Amino acid sequence: MGQLLKPATFLLIILFGYALKRCGLFKPRDYRIMQVVVFDVTLPAAIVVSFATNPHSASLLWVTLFGFLAAFLPVPFVYWATRRRPVADRAFLMLNTSGYNIGNFCFPLLQAFYGSGAIVIGAMMDIGNAIMTTAGGNVMTTTLLKIDPSRPLTEQRTDGPVGCLTPPTATDRKRALRERLRTIALGFLKSGPFDMYMAMTIVVLFDLPIPRLIPDVLAPVADANPFCSMLMVGMLMELPATRNDMRDVAQVIGWRLPCSVLFALAAWFLLPLDATTRQAVALMCFAPTAVFCTLFTDRVLGNARLAGFTLATTSFIAMFAMTGLHAAIAG
Repeated sequence: MGQLLKPATFLLIILFGYALKRCGLFKPRDYRIMQVVVFDVTLPAAIVVSFATNPHSASLLWVTLFGFLAAFLPVPFVYWATRRRPVADRAFLMLNTSGYNIGNFCFPLLQAFYGSGAIVIGAMMDIGNAIMTTAGGNVMTTTLLKIDPSRPLTEQRTDGPVGCLTPPTATDRKRALRERLRTIALGFLKSGPFDMYMAMTIVVLFDLPIPRLIPDVLAPVADANPFCSMLMVGMLMELPATRNDMRDVAQVIGWRLPCSVLFALAAWFLLPLDATTRQAVALMCFAPTAVFCTLFTDRVLGNARLAGFTLATTSFIAMFAMTGLHAAIAG
């Protein structure tokens, strides 16, 4: 029963955030305030405190590589498997099938299951995962599907399996590539968690000490991360508008769950690490869609509401899947 208490509490916080929005105490866009609080304040603080107060090893870079592959591989596979479907359906699946909400969702659960030291494992996996969720997944989707990233797909022709982006000339292609690389680089640099991940990677590689004063000062902020993260997920929750929305979300779940099982098995049998680390990585394979999916789905399809419902639905599934898997392993 004790193992279920914290996950149940997190679930109640999600519902509490949604209820506050439905009651009018939060406006529909107020979740962006919580995004700033979580991404730029509490989550970076939790990363620093975890690395400063728990042992870490360069061998955990295997987890980083695994996190990148787990987020990368579904994109080309879904692209190939949906090659005869309309471009809008393909874009939604490609944007929401890959990537994991590790920092906001998994950190609190890992801490509840394995203690604060497990946040280090989660952070190392999120370094690889963040390459896809913060930019890579969106770039691959719009490039493979020939979608103009500067305007929503609703303003483009969508009567086929790919968009209608005209192939650029050699000069325009070089200019567009430079601009895309600049946008991606700025996206990474402006991401507080990613910058902190990079700093902690340097700490791990060179075994640098972290002054004791830093975790002492940041501990209260880091302790607020579980509550703020789950409240933000609740504020992002939206109910589906049509049956088609339900169908689209069900298809995302239908893709994510088999991938989660395959990657969890791969983590358990292939990673050359201790049992606790492999368990933590296997659990994270069931994490929900990333918060960035709502941003990119809005940009490409103009439908942040559907992406928000997908995030909420996969969060509930992840809560039960991760708790059940941990209970089965621990039992």
